[in-house]
Amino acid sequence: MMGYWTSLAGGILIGLSCGLYYLLNGKIPGISGLLARAFSYQKGWVERFFLFGVFIAPILWRVVCGYWPGVSVQIPWFLIVCSGLLVGFGTRMGNGCTSGHGVMGIARLSLRSFVAVFCFLGTGILTACLMHYYAQH
Repeated sequence: MMGYWTSLAGGILIGLSCGLYYLLNGKIPGISGLLARAFSYQKGWVERFFLFGVFIAPILWRVVCGYWPGVSVQIPWFLIVCSGLLVGFGTRMGNGCTSGHGVMGIARLSLRSFVAVFCFLGTGILTACLMHYYAQH
């Protein structure tokens, strides 16, 4: 039961932080774009602060709650590397990541974001089903 409340709180915090970032900075806070802007020489302090929050939040959770958030994944490292490369390629090809399209794009009723999220979720569901099937056989 606790998982539902923490998921709800997390979703609310993501929505609030993305909305606030957009209102104060005028840019969509997708992680891939934030990461690119964070390393620009003349700009990027807002992006660096936002990304700092992304990385520090699990540590704060650990301090307050006493355990690490998330789940344990037990797959070979080469699959994680391949998955990361495919996600990076898809992010570049889709001109944005799941956070940019899924949280901000859909909120802005962007057709391109609806298509991108459909592709992200469809591929994720298909991959999970295939991995589950092959793990059983």
